[in-house]
Parts: sequence; structure tokens; C-alpha cells
Amino acid sequence: MKAVLQRVREARVLVGAELVGEIGPGLLVLLCAERGDAEAQADKLLAKILKLRIFSDAAGKMNLSLQDVAGGLLVVSQFTLAADASGGNRPSFTGAALPEDGRRLYDYFVAQARLVHQPVQTGRFGADMQVHLVNDGPVTIPLHTSAAPAA
Repeated sequence: MKAVLQRVREARVLVGAELVGEIGPGLLVLLCAERGDAEAQADKLLAKILKLRIFSDAAGKMNLSLQDVAGGLLVVSQFTLAADASGGNRPSFTGAALPEDGRRLYDYFVAQARLVHQPVQTGRFGADMQVHLVNDGPVTIPLHTSAAPAA
């Protein structure tokens, strides 16, 4: 799975005119399931996201996690993170999970996040979304967990 984390002061997702998810200070997570991914990759990625020390402590050092600061988590599906533009000017998305697998892993990731952290908000899987955010820092961090190679 791939994710791009953005530390935000606030973020929200609209589908048309409908507000579907909104947080104050916390993390916007753009999430992509890739072919071969399973729940193990989602679990590993979620654990990393919740414990990654990218929030400032009293001394101004990035030394606190999302859980330490009780920040919001806004999870937005984004299959385009699987883009491969090495073969020309039109990106290929063949590395992305099939839609049904992507939805299953996205829903699993969100459900697991809600078991261990609050608040958790989401976009709408497969929808044309407008994502509004105020990046704090700016801090933007890509993460990737790979499926174990086949034996």
C-alpha cells in the first residue's frame, strides 16, 4: 500500500456540494492499495501512520505522533498514487489494486483506524472528490508497504 501523509491544520472532502469528511489539526492520508496488497500491509501502514513523530513538541521539534496530539485522521482513497509514468506521457495505473480489492482494503484500513484512534473521517471511495486542506509546515511524507515477495 502507498500513502501520502500531509500534516494539516484542517482538511475537508466534498463530493459535489456535500461535505463528506472534515478534521481540524491532524493528518490527511491519501491512500492507495496496490495489486498484491492484503490486510497485513494495511495494518503495517496504519501502525506507522499513528506512531510517526511528525508533530512538534514544546521545544518545536517533530517529536510527537498523531496519537500523542490526539489529532484527526482524514483518509481519502487515491488510486493515482499507483501511477507509472515511465513509459510515456500518459500514466498507467495497472499497479493499483482492482476496484473491489481497493475498496475492501480501504474499508478495512478505515475500520481498523477507528478501533484505535478518534476522530477518523473519510472521503468517498471511487467518487470525484474535492479535497481542501491547509498543510501545516508544510509537512508531506510518502509511505509505502510492500507485499512480501512470492516464494
